[in-house]
Amino acid sequence: MRPRTAPQRGFSLDYLMWLFTRISALTMYLFAFTGIVAALVMGARQQMDLVALLRWGYMPNPFHIQSTDVIDTALYDNGFWKVLGTLFIFFAGTHGLNGLRVVLEDYLNPTWGRVLLRGLVFLIWLFMLIVGIYVLTASFTA
Repeated sequence: MRPRTAPQRGFSLDYLMWLFTRISALTMYLFAFTGIVAALVMGARQQMDLVALLRWGYMPNPFHIQSTDVIDTALYDNGFWKVLGTLFIFFAGTHGLNGLRVVLEDYLNPTWGRVLLRGLVFLIWLFMLIVGIYVLTASFTA
């Protein structure tokens, strides 16, 4: 592992991604809390077990409630949950792959390897977002 050079003053991509990582972690906690509390308000106390409730809180997908006792799934199958799930996928994917980029850049010299790595991480990020959003939107009927 090589030592890093001193950061330059002002805004840079590394600083903005560092800031994004902190904010996205807090945002993901907020989204999960929103999903769990909303499910409890919609009747999950009597209709879901803890595993289904947590799965719903971290990824609001209507297929996660099929094995529960929820009678009316219309509350769990609307545009609000689709938007929340899409934002969750975006923040989680970007957060995780930015962490991967930072760790991998610690082991690469600043030549063409870093450019290649950033391009590869970007392509993986784009593929994950497209597949994740497709799976989420295909699961909603409304």
